[in-house]
Amino acid sequence: MALDWELRKHGPADAAQTVLLLPGGMCSAGAFAEVMAEPSLADLRLVAATLPGQTGAAPLDDSSVENYARVVSELAEQVGADIVLGFSMGAVVAVEMVVSGAFTGPVVLLGVSLSTKDEPWFFRALVRLGAGGLLAKAAASMVKRIPASDERRAELRADFRRNVSADAQQSLREYLVWLGRGEGRAQRLCDAGVPAWVVHAEKGDGGLTDEERRTLEACPHVRLVTIPGHVFFLPNEVPGRIADVLVQAAGRD
Repeated sequence: MALDWELRKHGPADAAQTVLLLPGGMCSAGAFAEVMAEPSLADLRLVAATLPGQTGAAPLDDSSVENYARVVSELAEQVGADIVLGFSMGAVVAVEMVVSGAFTGPVVLLGVSLSTKDEPWFFRALVRLGAGGLLAKAAASMVKRIPASDERRAELRADFRRNVSADAQQSLREYLVWLGRGEGRAQRLCDAGVPAWVVHAEKGDGGLTDEERRTLEACPHVRLVTIPGHVFFLPNEVPGRIADVLVQAAGRD
C-alpha cells in the first residue's frame, strides 16, 4: 500500500529541477521552512517530506535505515527529484539511497553521521536506554537558540511534542544499528560516484572521524563544507548557508 506522505512544497511546479528535503529524526517537513524561504532557491521546486514514524506520522513496519531508503527512493521517483538534501537522520537515509544505488543524483548531507563514533556517547546511551522521549524534550529545549520569532519557535517545539515515543524510539534504535555497521561507509559513499556535499558546523551537530574525513577529502566528487561556530539545527539556524550549498549542488553557482 502506498504511504500517505506529509509533504510541503515550494517553488514553481514546472521548475527545471526538483529537490527532495528529508528532515532529521523527530522533525517534520516543516523544519525546512527557513530554507524554502531563501530567495536564491526561488527557481527550484522544493518538496519536503516528514519521515514515517516521526512527529506523529505512521511508522513503517520495518524501521531499518535500509527500508527507509527504499521507500524514500520510491518517493524521490514519484516527485521527480533531481537532488536529495537530508539533515541528520534524513541525511543518513540519503547516504543509504546512494550507496545502495537507488538514487544517483547529487546529495547534500547536513550533519550526517557515518559510524557510531560520529555520535556523542550520551546520545547513544539514551537511545539504548529507550529514552527517546527525553531526547525529544532536550531537542525542543534547544529550539530557543534558533534566530526566529516566538511563534516559529513554538511551532518547532510543537513538532517534537507530536512524536509518539515508541515510534521514534524504534527508528532511533535502527539508526544506531546502521551506524554500527559503518566501517568503510565513507569509502562506499565515494565509490557510489554521486556528487555529494557533506556539511557540518564546527561544533554542535556531530562530526566525522579523522579517517572518514580523510577519505572524503580525497574523493574527487565529494565536497566537505564547514559552517563556522556552534550550530545544532542547521536548516533553521543557517538557512542562507544551506541554500548556498544547494545552489552549488544544482549547478547554479
